[in-house]
Amino acid sequence: MSQHQFQTEVSQLLHLIIHSLYSNREIFLRELVSNASDALDKLKYLTVADDAYKSISFDPRIDISFQKGEDDKNSTLTVEDNGIGMNEADLVESLGTIARSGTRAFLEKLSADAKKDSNLIGQFGVGFYSAFMVSAKIEVISRKAGEEKAWKWSSEGKDSYEIEETRRDSQGTTVILHLSEEGAEYANRWSIEDIIKRYSNHVAFPIYLTYDEKEPDDKGKEKSRKQKTEKINSGAAIWRRAKSELKEEDYVEFYKSLSYETDGPLFYIHTKAEGSLEYSTLFYVPQKAPFDMYRADYKPGVKLYVKRVFITDDDKELMPTWLRFVRGVIDSEDLPLNVSREILQQNKILLNIKNASVKKLLGEFKNLAACAAGGNEEAKKKWETFVDQFNRPLKEGLYQDYANREAIQELVRFKTTAGDGWTSFAEYVARMKSDQKYIYYITGGDEKTLKASPLLEAYKARDIEVLVMDDEIDDIVIPSLHSYRVEVPAADGKTEYKDYELKAVNRAGADEELGEKKDKAAEKEAKPVIEKIKKALGDRVKDVKLSRRLHDSPSCIVADENDPTIQMAQMMKAMGGMEMPDIKPILEINGDHPIVAALKGIDDEERIADTAGVLLDQALLVEGIKLKDPADFVKRMNRLLAK
Repeated sequence: MSQHQFQTEVSQLLHLIIHSLYSNREIFLRELVSNASDALDKLKYLTVADDAYKSISFDPRIDISFQKGEDDKNSTLTVEDNGIGMNEADLVESLGTIARSGTRAFLEKLSADAKKDSNLIGQFGVGFYSAFMVSAKIEVISRKAGEEKAWKWSSEGKDSYEIEETRRDSQGTTVILHLSEEGAEYANRWSIEDIIKRYSNHVAFPIYLTYDEKEPDDKGKEKSRKQKTEKINSGAAIWRRAKSELKEEDYVEFYKSLSYETDGPLFYIHTKAEGSLEYSTLFYVPQKAPFDMYRADYKPGVKLYVKRVFITDDDKELMPTWLRFVRGVIDSEDLPLNVSREILQQNKILLNIKNASVKKLLGEFKNLAACAAGGNEEAKKKWETFVDQFNRPLKEGLYQDYANREAIQELVRFKTTAGDGWTSFAEYVARMKSDQKYIYYITGGDEKTLKASPLLEAYKARDIEVLVMDDEIDDIVIPSLHSYRVEVPAADGKTEYKDYELKAVNRAGADEELGEKKDKAAEKEAKPVIEKIKKALGDRVKDVKLSRRLHDSPSCIVADENDPTIQMAQMMKAMGGMEMPDIKPILEINGDHPIVAALKGIDDEERIADTAGVLLDQALLVEGIKLKDPADFVKRMNRLLAK
């Protein structure tokens, strides 16, 4: 027998589970059944694809049994499968360490209030460890397929675990829970059946429950009892069944078992394709974005089956990255059963299924948007939730998925200076002034800061709407679009297209399209002041110019058309990208503002330097950009106030 210490994160996790997450203890059985199902999936795949395993006698099943102790003591619950099994190294790797980084994130996210949120269990890779919520001790007896030795893992869920060699007649894993007093309630038939029906009814393998059935006498007292074993799940592949056979609750329950969510999906799309390609898909859009949606190591949400045989649930090629929030199943009739994960990436059949699935999803998103716009209240609520949760990954699709860019353009939504809420490119174009040539937008920090930006003053004065883009990725995504195309009916009845170029108002030169002619007299009058400011600021700015976009504010900053914005540069640095040089902004000044006008008759270089520095720093602050030297800004401001 060998004794091992748990990894530090596991010890923390076990303590947290045992002491803080009791409000939804029943989740443990769902997790154990899911693990057993995965083990069966893996062996089933190997018996088909690997010659070394084809001789194994394999009738996949999951068995659950229990023993009820007296006074809720010494009760046990056993979950057994005949799947792939584990050897000593697997037990150490799977049960002694954190296999998924999501569990570390789980620990980091939990605040004092969040510890009471039982919905966190099942969403952060807790898995096997959740069984300690109801167990004083756990024993795992396992024998790996193709090996002779069996191993026993045991722990009381504290600081350590033990592993020793044991016996098991065939491959598979048996998990024996020695239930605590709090967990003894689960050592009964009705609790087990209820949990399985609720969470694991659509597991692809049969789940059997063994229990003692009591036979009463004429007076209702127990006469005898006999052991009985019966199947307690449907085991049907719901995605292969006809839509007409299924009810709403069937889809919802399968989603819960698939996603480990306690709530139902926002909506689902069920497709069965026949013809040159035969496949079935069942996709779900969650009500909330997955916790790891913005992590590089996100867990894919789509499982691949071939003729109902599980292939993989860990392939990011099954869906494009921007649709990583989609959950569901793809089941193909045309892929070979022994297809490897490496081959999947180049497989034309799977690529065709993937492309067709993306178009189907986009079509459903478009239909939902149309129903919402048509006044359907239920569709409107769903669409608002969809935009709130998944607008950002859709924007990623604009940048990543050129083939579907036009369809995605119709779905993405933006905030706007025209009011609260969301708007689309099409809605913006419909509201454009008759002589307006461009779609104007502003990128940067948060919505409130952007709407208050001095850069918008000239557009507000002319009642020109500007799209407010406050997502970090907008600075990368939107410039790649260049334009938005709309259909325009022609006189001959044919359809023509008109392209509206997208213009960023925080770029130099954007004000040239506002229609104002250059006032050469004003430029000549402002030139001495501009030269003073430019000299005072030195290499802090790329240039200083007289602004035509400012009405009330004394100054603003813009980016050169060939430079990234300061916000983009900051984002790239934060992402650990390439080392970018400091981006110098262009400072635009309002020649009519009293602060600027006052500089005309001042020769005090210190006062000019202080004024110029404050004009630049306040322009940066208004755009939500952090100052490099706040103390210097305060000193300059204080000196000016004193004067």
